[in-house]
Amino acid sequence: MYLPPHFEGDRAQAADLIRQHPFASLISIDASDLPFITHLPLHLEMTDDPAGPQTFTLLGHVARGNPHWRYLRDRPQAVVTFLGPHAYLSPKVYPDLARVPTWNYLAVHCTVQATLVEDAAAKDNLLKKLIGDHEPAYAEQWRGMDDAYTRKMLAGIVAFELQVTDLQCKLKLNQHRPEALLATQAVYESGNDAEQDLGRWIKHISRDSPNSLKG
Repeated sequence: MYLPPHFEGDRAQAADLIRQHPFASLISIDASDLPFITHLPLHLEMTDDPAGPQTFTLLGHVARGNPHWRYLRDRPQAVVTFLGPHAYLSPKVYPDLARVPTWNYLAVHCTVQATLVEDAAAKDNLLKKLIGDHEPAYAEQWRGMDDAYTRKMLAGIVAFELQVTDLQCKLKLNQHRPEALLATQAVYESGNDAEQDLGRWIKHISRDSPNSLKG
């Protein structure tokens, strides 16, 4: 994606964004050489490699009837995108009138290498990680279900691991306009849920780079 240096986030910010907004778009190339997109939640795992940088792996699954898993099998390289909060920004935040509106947003794009997970026990373990992200209390109900039912449910999905080989994190928060950043934060903090979330991110990056708030 287009990523000017002043909007570039780091890997820690990318991880925060993925975990706060785990509903992703998984993009592969289909048999017609066109993008095929599945929208789905993904679980992020991060590991520390003593010999290199921290690695990101995304875990997920699709229905067996969804052809996407075949595209991942045949063309393992794919793209995953995460979209965080986004909102309009009025030019009224600026101290002068020669300005235009914009749209602020947070996004992460990952290039990934896919590996299918076929083993039933491994799929069950992957599902438990997704359950842990969204409804930990459901894990007990899942474990207590009849074995025949759980085997049927597991057979109906194809799970996968997506190893992140490249990552871009974009935090477009008007931080390149320090003369308006405090006003932008104030506008968002009094807005709807998405705008309030953007306001918190502005406060967060301003704390990390306090000079960005000096107009």
